[in-house]
Amino acid sequence: RSVPERMVPFSFPLSKCALWDPVPMGDVIGSHITYYRNPKLSMMEKTLRLAYRHAKQNEKKLFSCFLLGTLAVDEDGEGITLTIDRFDPGREA
Repeated sequence: RSVPERMVPFSFPLSKCALWDPVPMGDVIGSHITYYRNPKLSMMEKTLRLAYRHAKQNEKKLFSCFLLGTLAVDEDGEGITLTIDRFDPGREA
């Protein structure tokens, strides 16, 4: 697959001592979670209901919150599953 234009190479911060040669070697490759794996999203109903209730009760049109979960590679190694099981409304600033 080709590397999308919006992706930029990452670099490490400068340091006094390097453990490896920083000169690039080889071809550029893409590093994206869906590059080699098929993603699946799983969300607990309770979590979705809590987020929905919080959104309905919130007076602002836009608000911040956190959805927390786990990321796991499927047993067959072909996919990944993101399971969202907690809702955190965060703190009001």
